[in-house]
Amino acid sequence: MNNSTAKYLTAISMALALNACAPVMMGGVLGTALIASDRRTTGIQVEDEGIAQRSASAIRQNFGEKEHVNVTSYNRQVLITGEVSNDRVRGQVEQLIGKIENVRLVVNELGIGPATSLGERSADVVLSAKVKAAMIDTEDVFVGVYKIVVERGTVYLMGRVTQREGTRATEVARGVNGVKRVVRVFEYMSEEELNAMKPKKVPVDESKPTPTPVTTGAGAPLNSAAPAPATGAVVTPVK
Repeated sequence: MNNSTAKYLTAISMALALNACAPVMMGGVLGTALIASDRRTTGIQVEDEGIAQRSASAIRQNFGEKEHVNVTSYNRQVLITGEVSNDRVRGQVEQLIGKIENVRLVVNELGIGPATSLGERSADVVLSAKVKAAMIDTEDVFVGVYKIVVERGTVYLMGRVTQREGTRATEVARGVNGVKRVVRVFEYMSEEELNAMKPKKVPVDESKPTPTPVTTGAGAPLNSAAPAPATGAVVTPVK
């Protein structure tokens, strides 16, 4: 295992731990976690999973195992990659995916030709890990914001990002050895929208004095009864 891959695996573990602790985090730490992680709502993430499953089922029903088609949905924007036998099938797949419920945009990156070999697909998996590791090594790139798809050495970057973030991530991906080209399939947001995602800090009223604890003659706090419980309470791919 090389150093970059080790960093990638470590970062994934940290991200999972961070997610588990998120409800108790406050202020700037929580704000950073929000802007550095998946920016889709939970509902949209569920919709994206449903789109991918329905699309895979529709492809199997209509084409069986004859065509190699991968479907990736991000914010209901669907990227289709892989290889099909001819241009007619390529168009048919795009039309089929476009009719899936909740799909709002289809980016067709299907190639014409034989399906990739197991070795080629394994190389794509390794290349994807290298791109993620390069992003982790880059201080101003949040890898959790991006969905990365690699097909035949081409890196597809998806996500809700600002123009600045998209450009920076593209530069990092292009610098990875083995990447043939980078295609951006982003949904752009403004810097103002990004800043608005950060939770606002609750002001602390410093005018209220802190109660002085009552102690015994030995300096130990007096025991007090426990308090009563409270009641009530658009994007086009760019080569």
